[in-house]
Amino acid sequence: MNLGAVFCFHRFRLLPKRSLSTFGPLRNLVPVELSYNVYEKTKSDPQTPPLLILHGLFGSKSNWNSLSKAFNQKTKPVRKIYSIDARNHGESPHSDLHSYEHMIADLVALYRKLNIEKASVIGHSMGGRAMMLLALKHPELIENAIIVDISPTPGLGTSNTDIPLFLRSMKLIKIPAEQTIHQARKTADLQLAKIIAEKPLRDFLITNLVKSDESGEFRWRINLDSLERNFNSGVAKFPDVTGMQFTGPTLFIAGGRSDYIKKSDVPIIKQLFPNSDIRYVEGAGHWVHSEKSAVFAEIVLSFLNKN
Repeated sequence: MNLGAVFCFHRFRLLPKRSLSTFGPLRNLVPVELSYNVYEKTKSDPQTPPLLILHGLFGSKSNWNSLSKAFNQKTKPVRKIYSIDARNHGESPHSDLHSYEHMIADLVALYRKLNIEKASVIGHSMGGRAMMLLALKHPELIENAIIVDISPTPGLGTSNTDIPLFLRSMKLIKIPAEQTIHQARKTADLQLAKIIAEKPLRDFLITNLVKSDESGEFRWRINLDSLERNFNSGVAKFPDVTGMQFTGPTLFIAGGRSDYIKKSDVPIIKQLFPNSDIRYVEGAGHWVHSEKSAVFAEIVLSFLNKN
């Protein structure tokens, strides 16, 4: 079951305040302030743009903790890493609105907040589509891009994956407040097992279960209502990008066992990203970065250190 380098020798400068208001369709979108982790144990080159990482649906910035540390230590020149929580995920704000247009408005606002002029980006699945749209609409913000197991074609891979069913089922889970987080995750796993056979997938979904410090009640870090309501239009559907191109270096990394990047997608990918390559990681499914993390890291570092 599947789900959905930078060598720029100038100092970062604050994007002008007019940036958000002049980015075409973004002018009517209100961004949320995204939560992020910064990785800079190894001091980064102040003249080298950072690397921004955005997770996929049901994920969070913490999923990229180990890889973010490795990227900070092994990129040449060394760069600062930002791992980001998308809206309605992790520690970022919840919103009734969820679309790729809203997600790139959030990212542009983050660029401004962090005084970033240009960055390398990595995006997985939903996060990959957000980064693709950012690169296509605002190529001046992107030095190069790594897109992980997702394509810009309509729909998603694995036609028999009912993600809205997962969201509805998670909303129905009932957990007594007196349980510990360990007990609660077992309870949630038992209830989800009725519809999701794959234990690794259930475990991944359950990482979003947390206990409120104030009320002691259990809740989901992801905004189930908003994601369910906006799934078809805001996650499964990629926006119309007719006539757009990103000509910077772009690397698509696909899982060999995944169908989220099909052979038939290649012409569209090449049309939108003419300076792109596609690498398939044998034995990996949709979560290439966690299933084959060492191979994935090697591919990413090779690309970043050459571009």
